[in-house]
Order: sequence, then C-alpha cells, then structure tokens
Amino acid sequence: MMKEKKMSSMVFCRACGNKVHETALACPGCGALQNTIARVISSGAKRGFWELALQPLHRYADFKGRASRTEYWGFVLFCLCAGAIVGFIGGLTQISWLINLLSLATLVPSIAVGVRRMHDTDRSGWWILVPIVSFVFTCIDSQPGPNRFGACPKSY
Repeated sequence: MMKEKKMSSMVFCRACGNKVHETALACPGCGALQNTIARVISSGAKRGFWELALQPLHRYADFKGRASRTEYWGFVLFCLCAGAIVGFIGGLTQISWLINLLSLATLVPSIAVGVRRMHDTDRSGWWILVPIVSFVFTCIDSQPGPNRFGACPKSY
C-alpha cells in the first residue's frame, strides 16, 4: 500500500513575506518569530484545563469579553490550592502576611474573571455584587453563540 502524503500548509512570514511552513516558530529567511500559538488557537485546537485556569492571570484587569465555566472555576480552584499552600507555609514559618499578599495579588483577576463570567451568561458584570445570584449565574452554561459581550469562549 502506498502511504498518503500529508499536505503541508504554507503561510507567509509576517516580516518578509516569504513562504513558511505553518508550524515554523521562525522564518528561515529573515529569522522573524511567527505567531504559531494564535494560529493553533484559531484553528480550533482545545486548550488544557490549567491553561484556561491560569488565563485570568494573563488577562489581569481585562473586564471585557467572556469567560467559560472552565476558566472561571479553574481559577477558583487555583486560588484555593494556592491559598492552602501559602497558608500552610505561612503557618509553619509564622509569616502571617503571606496569605494577605496572595489575596491582594489575586483580587483584581478574581473580579475580572467574575465579570467576564457574568458576560458569558449575557448579564451585566454588576451581578457579581449579589452573592447567591452570582453563584447561580457562574454555574449555568454559557450562552451559545456570540452575544453583546463577544464570541462564545467555547468556540475557540
């Protein structure tokens, strides 16, 4: 049997315009870095749980757009685990301000991902100020398709 040859996709270099293989990290002609991560995400590749969970740290104070349930609850899990570890270390070393430092460092990303989670359910971010209602809203599924806050985070 003949093995089928995979068609290799070529793209153009962002700097010089030469043809470059789509998986190349840099252009062989000019050495310019290529944006392969954005191409992988836009091609529909699934992102891992921890990549989504740590996304709020990358989008530190971004209150626009939408956040999926996985992103929101993953970040909550990350904060709980980090708080337990820092609290344990702080208790052993008698450094009580460590947990306060962690809380301060995660305050803005926590609010931002909460607002984006409200946006994902097509609600105003101000709903995070109503404790029980906002908890219910963070548990329900995303609104399918784009809404007034942007594209559905499940689509990429």
